[in-house]
Amino acid sequence: MDPKRIFNYARETDTILIINGNENSVDKTFYYLTEAKSGIFEGSMLIVKPDSITIVTSQLEEEAARETGHRVIIANSRKEFDDTLKRELSDVDVIGLNYSTLSLEQYIRLMRTIPEKRFINVSASISECRRIKQESEIEKIKEAAKIASEAFEKFIEKLHDGMTERELAAEVVHEMMLLGAEGPSFDSIVAFGKNSALPHYTPQDAKLKRGDFVLIDFGAYYNRYASDITRTVVYGRATKEQKLMYETVLRAQEESMKAIKENVNGKDVDLIARKIIDDSQFKGRFIHSLGHGVGMDVHDHPALSPSYDFTLKENMVITNEPGIYVPGVGGVRIEDDVVVKKNGHEVITSATKELLELS
Repeated sequence: MDPKRIFNYARETDTILIINGNENSVDKTFYYLTEAKSGIFEGSMLIVKPDSITIVTSQLEEEAARETGHRVIIANSRKEFDDTLKRELSDVDVIGLNYSTLSLEQYIRLMRTIPEKRFINVSASISECRRIKQESEIEKIKEAAKIASEAFEKFIEKLHDGMTERELAAEVVHEMMLLGAEGPSFDSIVAFGKNSALPHYTPQDAKLKRGDFVLIDFGAYYNRYASDITRTVVYGRATKEQKLMYETVLRAQEESMKAIKENVNGKDVDLIARKIIDDSQFKGRFIHSLGHGVGMDVHDHPALSPSYDFTLKENMVITNEPGIYVPGVGGVRIEDDVVVKKNGHEVITSATKELLELS
């Protein structure tokens, strides 16, 4: 990644410091800028300037760091990290920080280590840069979308009487990894029957039976980039109500999809889908936003929401995922990943959207 790109947005300073916490609080911008193919880099730092990236890490990650081609400084103790900061930033007055990922503890430590510096928040600039994908990023997301789409065709064949939601969730991940995924991009949602009426349901031990909706929301990571796709099928023969729910959601997606292109307001795209559902007998049962950005994070940024003005730009990657949720009955969601183009869009998830009635 050319560091100059991020400074096209972060113009308030010529030095940005990215600080990682533990494994569960690593700033994805670290991977975005270094393009590191392996390594966790917990507790590591980046010193980013318009013409250089310096990785400060421990010996544990040395080989992974050197594979990036960037300058590497090894620091194996807190004192060595602090001394490196003082030395490398001695001629810098203003330092940009990604406040959105920085913990209070990390910030206090910085203030104690280099108290004479002025810190500014460049979170919005980093976010704006990451929203517009480069071609290399789009190719990775396309591969992640391809893996997830092909996995659907595999694991859906394994449905059987008495299968549990957890068992199907395991099959989802298994098939994606066989096809080349690094792992799932988030914890898969697998919901049978009335459980599918809960949009963020956690798979449990519910057993599959005839007539159930089966809702699967899943995605793959490929080279640290995510995909996000949802499909809903019926195990057995669909009832009239189930068919109507499915057809309404599909029409909402198809009609709203036509509006996706550069310079369109995401709120307007959401309104198209929402109106179709609210004009049906399922009024008020579309209970979330129509879509979000996808990138290194599966929820990369806002995109299509009834309450948020957001202008779509070329080379953003977003989801389109209308749904209907009827408590006690079940839910339908259809989700695809979409690349925004200047005069249209490209759908990059390809799993069938025909209502499958599986036996």
